[in-house]
Parts: sequence; structure tokens; C-alpha cells
Amino acid sequence: MVGRFNVRPGDGVDDWSVWDNAMNGHRGRGLSQAEASEVAAELELQYDVHGARDQANVRRVSPPVPVDAWQRAGVLDAWVREQGRWLGRVRMPDGRIGWIDQSELRAAPSRQPAPPEAREAG
Repeated sequence: MVGRFNVRPGDGVDDWSVWDNAMNGHRGRGLSQAEASEVAAELELQYDVHGARDQANVRRVSPPVPVDAWQRAGVLDAWVREQGRWLGRVRMPDGRIGWIDQSELRAAPSRQPAPPEAREAG
């Protein structure tokens, strides 16, 4: 499940780490908050709670697509499928990275972010 990797603060401004909840250990230390968030987001695409994620359940969006949820969300740059549902990785305007269910995402006024199975069928 997405959420295996968490960003945790350390002792200083640029002392953030990535915690792996499944392994109960660090995956990176001494990072800036932005670097740690990026590392965690990339690891979520590579691993699920059981180990290496089946790459059939990962889709990168290129170029990234602007999306909205219940408010202006950000830019969709990847999908992962978990428990039969696609979750979009969205980079928020403030730099945070979030995971939003396919049912909650909609296109920003310019483009429609179709879930991967819709693109494959078309």
C-alpha cells in the first residue's frame, strides 16, 4: 500500500530521513525535506508492502498533467495500482507529493488524466 515510506525530521534543517515502514529502518538520511520527499515518492513506485512492485501496476505520465481534486491539486506524474484501484501521484504547488484515488481526480481545465486502463483500452 502507498504509504510504506515516510519522511521524518531529524536534528537540523537539512537532516530529514526516509523511513521504510515495512523494513522498519531508514532508506535515506541527512537529506533536505524536498530531497527526502522525492526519494520517498520514487520508492513508492518501486516497492509495495511485500517487496518489489510489479511494474505492470506502475505508469508514468509524460508529460505530467495538471489535475484537480476537491480543490486545485497539482500535477499528475505517475499512477500505481493497488487493490484494483489506480492512485495518482500528484505534485502539489507547495512541493508536497500526495497520492489521490482515481475517482477523486479530474482534469484541470486543460486536459483529462485518464486512468491507465482507459488509455490501454483506447
